[in-house]
Amino acid sequence: MKKQRFASVWDAIEPSRAEAASMKARAELMIAIRDKVAAWKTTQAAAAKRLGLTQPRMNDLLRGRMSKFSLDALIDLAARAGLKVRVEVGRSAA
Repeated sequence: MKKQRFASVWDAIEPSRAEAASMKARAELMIAIRDKVAAWKTTQAAAAKRLGLTQPRMNDLLRGRMSKFSLDALIDLAARAGLKVRVEVGRSAA
């Protein structure tokens, strides 16, 4: 069996490059939002209110339940959290 190498776990488990790219972006956004919320040193309920979410939805975000958030929703939440979001587009290696 030939060993394969992947740039990220998403490249290995997602069926297409497009889906892998979306998952990478969503993961990065969720991590950045989670880190920002942690810096607030507040309760989930207070953080949820600040971001315009319910507390259960905030829990989904903080626990990394990516399937519950679209890329658009995460961009909106990042902006509400005071984060600057920038999209970088480049040529793929292959």
